[in-house]
Amino acid sequence: MEPITVTDGAAEFTCNAYLVPGEVTTLVDAGTMPGVDDVIADALDGAGVGGLDRVVLTHQHHDHVGELDAVLDRFDAALYANAPHPRRDAAIDDGDEILVGDEDCEVVFTPGHADDHVSLVGDERLYSGDVFVYNDGAFDDGSFGRTDMAGQSRERLIESLHTLLDRLPDTVEELYPGHGDVYRAGDGPDTVREVLERATERAERREPKYPDE
Repeated sequence: MEPITVTDGAAEFTCNAYLVPGEVTTLVDAGTMPGVDDVIADALDGAGVGGLDRVVLTHQHHDHVGELDAVLDRFDAALYANAPHPRRDAAIDDGDEILVGDEDCEVVFTPGHADDHVSLVGDERLYSGDVFVYNDGAFDDGSFGRTDMAGQSRERLIESLHTLLDRLPDTVEELYPGHGDVYRAGDGPDTVREVLERATERAERREPKYPDE
């Protein structure tokens, strides 16, 4: 089944949180939208699946975990994360395989924007968190995570973008980023790889992403 952006239409700043129904119904990130658990419950009913099996975090910045406790309190779901968390049930690290909905995904460690950042790479879909996005107000058709805050590194982020390029199957046709729009190759002029290459080239210029960076 297609991922559902359960934070779509949020009135406040949040990440994109994706509900992926299937054999192992998965929520990728939780976001900060109040009431997101109600949206998830309605989406589960609409998809005809029994419940939420797991939550997988790309990283633990506040905009990705603000409503995590509410989600875990509402549903009997296991928490998968790279970094320790009081409610983590399973640690995920580079090279691990995890089922997201009906798709086997490889966990790829992609630090730079966050020390604990991971991306989930399947044969058809890429859940890239904040390391790689399609559009975000700074760039259209290929952008990358900010690195101007404490603990972030443009150099590590560039390395992570190259890691994604090296491990991205050519069959990936859909990008589900932490912010901005979902990108599907069938709806645009570029492949997901071409968009990622463009984002990498922009990051490598090492120019500020935002005017005050």
